[in-house]
Amino acid sequence: MSALARYRQEWFGNITRDTLAGMVGTFALIPEVIAFSFVAGVDPAVGLYASFVISVVIAFTGGRPGMISGAAGSVALVAAALVRAHGVQYLLAATLLCGLLQVVFGILRLHVLMRYVSRPVRTGFVNALAILIFSAQVPHMLHVTWHTYAMIALGLVIIYTLPRLFSAIPSPLICIVVLTVVSVLCPMPLHTVADLGRLPDSLPHLVWPDVPFSVDTLSIIAPFALAMASVGVLESMMTARVVDDLTETHSSKRQECMGLGIANIAVGLFGGIAGCGMIGQTVGNLRYGGRGRLSTFVAGAFLLLLMVMLRPWVAQVPVAALVAIMIMVSASTFSWSSLRDLVHHPRTTSVIMLATVAVVVGTHDLAAGVAVGVMLNGLFFAFQVSSMLSVSNALSADGQTRTYIVNGQVFFASSDGFADAFDLHDTARHITIDLTHAHIWDMTAAGMLEELIGKMEAQGMDVQLIGLNGASTRFLARHTRLQAG
Repeated sequence: MSALARYRQEWFGNITRDTLAGMVGTFALIPEVIAFSFVAGVDPAVGLYASFVISVVIAFTGGRPGMISGAAGSVALVAAALVRAHGVQYLLAATLLCGLLQVVFGILRLHVLMRYVSRPVRTGFVNALAILIFSAQVPHMLHVTWHTYAMIALGLVIIYTLPRLFSAIPSPLICIVVLTVVSVLCPMPLHTVADLGRLPDSLPHLVWPDVPFSVDTLSIIAPFALAMASVGVLESMMTARVVDDLTETHSSKRQECMGLGIANIAVGLFGGIAGCGMIGQTVGNLRYGGRGRLSTFVAGAFLLLLMVMLRPWVAQVPVAALVAIMIMVSASTFSWSSLRDLVHHPRTTSVIMLATVAVVVGTHDLAAGVAVGVMLNGLFFAFQVSSMLSVSNALSADGQTRTYIVNGQVFFASSDGFADAFDLHDTARHITIDLTHAHIWDMTAAGMLEELIGKMEAQGMDVQLIGLNGASTRFLARHTRLQAG
């Protein structure tokens, strides 16, 4: 009953503010969804259908109320290569597989892996995303007339200056309106949204990807689906954490992961591109008072209503307006403070962040960049912890007993240094290894300790272990023949 009451509260506890915030969030969603579709190389209808379906479905299935999800730039960047190489139908198949993988991630509780994504990796992820979003705009600023540059400049002026005077309506939406009116009243050689592809003129309907059902198809879509699933979960978990912090509440990350998977399966069946949590729109929703599931639902439902009703007008939006918006998104996404932190933070932290950026920008694979960042973070951490291990020794007055005192963590990275601290040809006949201030973590360390003691005993020494904590004692008893003395 308490779960049911909480669910009801999440839907109907803040009806007025959730509805208004969802409607405002829709206006903020429209330009970016079209622009992200444009980045992915698909018709705007694909991104708009996706955002509608994701928002509506995840409002019921997600684990983080108040979070806006839709066709996001990170997933669009991954999908772009698949669309260019094989077309939209393969994208729909990859979206279905992406959703299925995310449901599996949730079932296996793989969302907990987010704990291993450190701050430098997250910063590198965000910075690389910003760079890729900007680089995707460059082709649309080449081989064009001066009119395009003038419109982009005007759009940026509106986006950055208008909020200082008027903030009730998102400035990106006003940018679109103004630039569209200017281009209609003063015809000039500009590309428009209509040139990008077909806009929706009806409600989405069920479709099935028109691709061969074969192993070859699976081999094509699987790498992209895995990348889309990983990036989508990563960005959604990051967005959910932002909402948790801003609202001082907790949410079910596992349910959000599975809910996103269900939403993306629905997206694939309705002809859309996979999506995930959108940080900018989510923060905007919170700013306007949205806290519940109703705000997420309204953002999606109102989006489709507007697009079907205003399709002829949206078709006339100049691409320059979208480029201006994406430049703003890129600039606001990039963590400018991280450049200053390069000087003040430890070198290893900076290397991790820069490596994440380099891999993502070089491969256009956000998941690969995060994987490299996490790996480097683990290696640096292991090195730092292993370097803290120290072994000292003291010889008794009669020269017959030597006591080794171990301080620190004994594991795979420190086990060699641990072993090198012992003299296998010591003249003392009695050896005491004091592990009071140490911990044995893994089989590498346990095996090294067992091998070391075996060699000492082969030299005629009597070896005694003392001070082992309970966990280390149980580990050695279970996996070796050693016993504490």
